[in-house]
Amino acid sequence: QVQLVESGGGLVQAGGSLRLSCAASGNIFSINDMRWYRQAPGKQRELVAGITKSGTTRYTDSVKGRFTISRDNAKNTVALQMNSLKPEDTAVYYCNADVMPSAIILYSYWGQGTQVTVSS
Repeated sequence: QVQLVESGGGLVQAGGSLRLSCAASGNIFSINDMRWYRQAPGKQRELVAGITKSGTTRYTDSVKGRFTISRDNAKNTVALQMNSLKPEDTAVYYCNADVMPSAIILYSYWGQGTQVTVSS
């Protein structure tokens, strides 16, 4: 059993910053890709950023230059540093990770989500 727990969400003014974190725990043999998604009211869930086990990153165009994803493989955590926040960044942010609970199984796990609200 694997659990992902997000933290760091909240209310911030436009132009401000927040740092989200996600910790994985449980039966973990290995973690491959880790990602942050977000979903705004009435919109589809969107991939915001991803990072491979070796540290290769990718971002959706709307957050490039403002957000930074990072991970700590020793702690099984992934973080999303969000700077220069805009009202359109308002959404529930979800942590997602491809976890191997054993050497022969890979499963995608999701956190419960954390609310980020950016006021104008």
